[in-house]
Amino acid sequence: MTIFNFGFNLFSTNDQTNIVGISPEQLAVLVRQHDDHSETQKKLIAHLETDLDLNGRQMREALRILGENEVADEQLGAKLVEIANHFANLKSGVLAEAGDSSAIVALKLEIQKAVDAGELARVDILLEEIEDEQRHGMERSAINLADTLAHRGEIALAQLRYGKAAEHFARADAALPSGMHFDDKRFSYLNSECCALYRLGKEFGDNAALLRAIERCQRLVSLAPRARVPLAWALAQNNLGIALESLGDRERGTSRVEEAVAAYRAALEERTRERVPLDWATTQNNLGNALYGLGALKDAIAAFRAALEERTRERVPLLWAATQNNLGNALRRLAQRERGTSVLEEAVVAYRAALEEGTRARDPLQWATTQSNLGLALTTLGEREGGTSRLEEAVAAFREALEERTRERVPLEWAATCNALGIVFLKLGEREGGTSRLEEAIKAFRAALEEMTRERIPLSWATTQNNLGNALSLLGEREGGTSRLEEAIAAFRAALEERTRERVPLDWATTENNLGLALMRLGERESGTQRFEEAVAAHRAALEERTCERAPLLWAASQNNLGLALSKLGEREDDTSRLEEAAAAFSAALDECTAQALSYWSERTRENLVRCHASLEQRRKQQASAISTLQF
Repeated sequence: MTIFNFGFNLFSTNDQTNIVGISPEQLAVLVRQHDDHSETQKKLIAHLETDLDLNGRQMREALRILGENEVADEQLGAKLVEIANHFANLKSGVLAEAGDSSAIVALKLEIQKAVDAGELARVDILLEEIEDEQRHGMERSAINLADTLAHRGEIALAQLRYGKAAEHFARADAALPSGMHFDDKRFSYLNSECCALYRLGKEFGDNAALLRAIERCQRLVSLAPRARVPLAWALAQNNLGIALESLGDRERGTSRVEEAVAAYRAALEERTRERVPLDWATTQNNLGNALYGLGALKDAIAAFRAALEERTRERVPLLWAATQNNLGNALRRLAQRERGTSVLEEAVVAYRAALEEGTRARDPLQWATTQSNLGLALTTLGEREGGTSRLEEAVAAFREALEERTRERVPLEWAATCNALGIVFLKLGEREGGTSRLEEAIKAFRAALEEMTRERIPLSWATTQNNLGNALSLLGEREGGTSRLEEAIAAFRAALEERTRERVPLDWATTENNLGLALMRLGERESGTQRFEEAVAAHRAALEERTCERAPLLWAASQNNLGLALSKLGEREDDTSRLEEAAAAFSAALDECTAQALSYWSERTRENLVRCHASLEQRRKQQASAISTLQF
């Protein structure tokens, strides 16, 4: 026998439950006649009420429930006790608690009354109301928590702690309850997280953060269906493009940037000039940047000029300045493909216009970027004009930029500016003579390589290694000894580990050409022919990509350099074959230089050819004299 004690006088035997003093048969009659009882039955009910701790209304409700559910006679006692137990639980369990809202306290008082009245159906309705109130309270609490976390994210952004800001916004998103009616808040939090991750990746060289920003932006696109919220969808597409473009600038290949172009063009389908003119201009500007990265310069210039139709100086001076800077970039790069200085001068005008509004006080990092870009344009202009005044202006611009582009704040931009400054010092060193400018160039390149590492941005690392090699090679030519030249060769060979023929064929050829020149200079200071043979091999490698059809001027330069290396090698060998090969190389280069009307290079190559012929003639005379002596 198993005893269950719920505070009532009962026992269970043979699958039947008897309540003291009442048989199952009597209980069955009470259930069937719960609305019409005799005096004897009423006495039994009163006994049950006492025994089960129920009031009259509760007892009538219990009997009604038993009848409604057609409980078998032998189970009536057990079920009645079960119902009584639940009534007791309701009386003790549904009480007001600390933290209950006033509405819930009122509902619980109503429940106590309904329990006393035996109105279980009403109790259930009231509990459902409490459930709704509590669920709404939980939602309000969750929303408040999410808002608090978002505010913490804003504080972290203000402190420039982008990683911590992204963490807070992610937690805010996670705290929000599910449901479409919270999509606007979720979109806002995710967008803020995306922006924080973008800042972390862009300003601190964190590629993993940029990848996370891309993932968040893709989620934003799916969260904002175009048909329902077209402008929010366009915003997400625009931001996706920005993140893709930033990561694409650091990766090999163009796939990320091509995806960015597609995202911007998708955004422009909804961000029209008529609907949202300034947003349209923003995306046009972003599209221009991506097209610039792909080398579609004329399309980029068209996009920037379109943006400037709405981004006017009067309406949005800082955005106008930023777009002027971007236009300057595209013009400067286009000028690299064209002769003359007119397009470069347009670029300088655009940069200087940008600096009129984009001042250091207003936007220090953008000001530094524009100063750096101005320096790049002035560098190229100085190369084409001759003299040193433009180059000195470029040095001043880069030094201004480095006052805000610090290593601690934006390490990769700092490194890029150091590299650019090194190039200008190298150009000045080529024109001024001496070694001081070249030593400054080497210092700048080595500084750049501290942040511009092979692991982080391999092609930029290789470019800076190539630049460092050029400065060391020229310095080695002007100094005595071989140490600088050996350092130059090491730098060029390091560059070639990433500047491969398969990846960047013309850059690979340029570094092979530079390596050949350094080897030739080193060979002049050493005995034997090994260095000259290595130089010849390097120049011949360069000519595999520097073809006359693809790059005629570079081909001519490499032919001239090959001729020099062959001449040096021929001077140390006994026969005339190397000198004859040198003469052929000079003649080929001279034909192209003459065809291109390059008087300076024509003159230099012609001088090299004359010296080669002189050496060849002298060697032939020596050979003839040797033969004559042998015949004697």
